[in-house]
Amino acid sequence: MNLSQIQSKEIMPGYHGKLVHGDTISWAFWRVEKDAEVPEHSHHHEQIMHVVEGDFKFTLDGNTAVYRSGDVVVIPSNSPHSGKALTACKLMDVFSPVREEYK
Repeated sequence: MNLSQIQSKEIMPGYHGKLVHGDTISWAFWRVEKDAEVPEHSHHHEQIMHVVEGDFKFTLDGNTAVYRSGDVVVIPSNSPHSGKALTACKLMDVFSPVREEYK
């Protein structure tokens, strides 16, 4: 498999993802449009977010920070979080268990 051959899906407005699924994890490669927002939510999946490019404002459990290229955030299961792309961004997320709704 090559990432260039995976069809991108717009999961929510401004969030275009290429998704790879294993037996117990999902790996998402996001291209995020400037000003695109993901509203506060939580899920039972553990998540690790990596900012590849851009400036991404992210709130986790009520604490807000701006994350930039190279930053990594560990998001525990069931923790409320939200975000907004301050610039066009490239992000990677890993989820465990698999995000079935992203298949």
